[in-house]
Amino acid sequence: MAEAHQAVAFQFTVTPDGIDLQLSHQALTEIYLSGVRSWKKRIIRLKNSVITGVYPASPSSWLFVVIAILATMYTQMVEAVVSAVLFSTMLWLLLIFTMRLCLKQLLSYHRWMFEQHGKMSTTTKVWALVRIFSGRKPLLYSYQGSLPNLPVPTVKDTVKRYLDSVRPLMDDTEYERMTKLAAEFESNLGNRLQWYLKLKALWAANYVSDWWEEYVYLRGRSPIMVNSNYYGMDFLYVTPTPIQAARAGNSIHAFFLYRRKLNREEIKPWLLRSAVPCCSYQFERMFDTCRIPGTLTDTVHHWQDSDYVAVYHRGRYFRLKVYQAGRLLSPREIEFQIQRILDDSSPPSKGEAKLGALTAGDRIPWAKARTKYFSSGVNKRSLDCIERAAFFVTLDDDEQGMMGDDPASSLDHYAKSLLHGKCYDRWFDKSFSVVYYKNGKNGINAEHSWADAPVLAHLWEYTLATDSFQLGYNAEGHCKGDVDSSLPRPQKLNWEIPSECEEQISQSLAVAQALADDVDFHVFSFRDFGKGKVKKCRVSPDAFVQMALQLAYYRERRTFCLTYEASMTRLFREGRTETVRSCTNESSAFVRALEDVCRRLFRAASEKHQQLYRMAMTGGGIDRHLFCLYVVSKYLGVESPFLKEVLSEPWRLSTSQTPVQQVELFDMVNHPEYISCGGGFGPVADDGYGVSYCILGDNMINFHISCKHSCPDTDAHKFGDQIRKALHDLIQLLGPNQKEPSKPEESRPEVKKDQ
Repeated sequence: MAEAHQAVAFQFTVTPDGIDLQLSHQALTEIYLSGVRSWKKRIIRLKNSVITGVYPASPSSWLFVVIAILATMYTQMVEAVVSAVLFSTMLWLLLIFTMRLCLKQLLSYHRWMFEQHGKMSTTTKVWALVRIFSGRKPLLYSYQGSLPNLPVPTVKDTVKRYLDSVRPLMDDTEYERMTKLAAEFESNLGNRLQWYLKLKALWAANYVSDWWEEYVYLRGRSPIMVNSNYYGMDFLYVTPTPIQAARAGNSIHAFFLYRRKLNREEIKPWLLRSAVPCCSYQFERMFDTCRIPGTLTDTVHHWQDSDYVAVYHRGRYFRLKVYQAGRLLSPREIEFQIQRILDDSSPPSKGEAKLGALTAGDRIPWAKARTKYFSSGVNKRSLDCIERAAFFVTLDDDEQGMMGDDPASSLDHYAKSLLHGKCYDRWFDKSFSVVYYKNGKNGINAEHSWADAPVLAHLWEYTLATDSFQLGYNAEGHCKGDVDSSLPRPQKLNWEIPSECEEQISQSLAVAQALADDVDFHVFSFRDFGKGKVKKCRVSPDAFVQMALQLAYYRERRTFCLTYEASMTRLFREGRTETVRSCTNESSAFVRALEDVCRRLFRAASEKHQQLYRMAMTGGGIDRHLFCLYVVSKYLGVESPFLKEVLSEPWRLSTSQTPVQQVELFDMVNHPEYISCGGGFGPVADDGYGVSYCILGDNMINFHISCKHSCPDTDAHKFGDQIRKALHDLIQLLGPNQKEPSKPEESRPEVKKDQ
């Protein structure tokens, strides 16, 4: 109870002389310092807002314009000076507006993406002026006001691309029927729905993103565990320290260093070709964010900066403050506090141990239980503590990673642990939860609605690199630095869980456990060759992997399927993702003709895939447009047989590439073992596969494959074998005369199995 009292500023006792009012100076100091931190952040945000608001100009340019105007004035009259200042300011604002307009027009040009290397058109050469208008040292959000809006494709173009995408999946009769449905939609209802969509695009920053977040993520009533959340892995071959508390100390400290940079907008915006900016709005809700369940729809709540994290260990929840007297605790001090939690032998409260299962089960029961049992009293205070935390931490008693006599199988267990754990030892509603294992391995699980994987991957890359290369550990494996032993102990949260709520927890756990048990996972690192050899064949590495996936799927199932590959649309304001339909006429023709003259067909298929990827990135995709047309039809209460059938088609092969964004943080030449294995997600269709892959350096591709045990036609391990074979077949097809000698064993990174 002592920790709870420290949060109370005023204490009193009743004496014969009246009420003796006492002040807790420590608590008042904390309140004062909290206010100081808050005002500092407001000032920093105000300063950044000014810098961002005038970008690509700079605030100092205003003074330059004023001085230039004053220099042309020969009179010293006050009126003239005031007029000059006002005129200079207006001229400065006009210049800012002109520069921003020019930058926006330049960023709306995307033909450069479709041109071959070395064959740049005159227009693209002029477009290269985008570097001039991009300004110097941009902040994270500097480009937001200059990014173009996502364009609305014409109904005719989208329907044409859709029909082209489904042709290899249908026989002549089915395709003729779908063509008639599409023609009827295009000539009648499509134009009406398109008018409303264009109207939305005029006033909304992005005509897709808000509906995508609400209807695809937040309105889903099934469990978000496995179905929506995704994970990221630790380093594949090394563990920086075997001490669980020390690993948590360094990385939690690194997370808060990143948050500090984020609040100050010091994170560099992501630039394509070092010149074309991508939207950064998804970074805003990275920390201090939680998904809140509702009966009809969930909501995403974001709070001001929390000074603590919520920690789960052996059925207990703790509140761990990471700031003391306005100072971020050192890694050694956080390690000390984490060790206190690990050493705490207090038992869980009644109903507390498996409380997290509510976030893993169906959403409606969780919403009702939250309203009924967590709306007041001690339960509300403890739940608020979890939901408002900077992020969630799990101290897991298991050991994970590439270890033991069967390292390949251990990776599969590692992936499943990060994806769903025990179904109650993660808080799946938090923006992200970090898991620290007993042997020092870690990993991350993220809720999907607030942002897409590349945004979280940016944070994860920074944390891994800062943990190992900047903070480091001492010879014993502990965090560096000293400890203030007077730090208050982490506060254990209290709960009063009634029996009825315990019953609901058990029901949610049963639903989640059945879902988790049905997931079949296989993770493997393909190291026979990588993008280095693929690029020598003048083929896009992503297209190469996608063609291998098409070949592997066809060999296993003897048919083609609707294939989803996620592409980003962050070239536009508030852009998120678009679908690349990787199964095309060209790819299916190549697969069928593999034993014949198929090298030419492979290049045609890979070029078509790259064309589709570029179209998706530049607003010319198929699925988001059709999705929004469907939403409009529902608002208007009209039915479209065409849209209904399109949106009900299952994605039996759902794929995504996770690129390494901050290559400068890692030394893949001298220390290739210090690289994350990437991350993965659950299968989208009950009878399909989910495939995530990460192309690392020039000689490694990591794959994460998921499917369901309940489907007799899918097997993650067999599909992994098919992918390996397909990769080898394709590289032999493309370069039989370019075969490189295999690397000597000593030149490869040493595989250090964690014992």
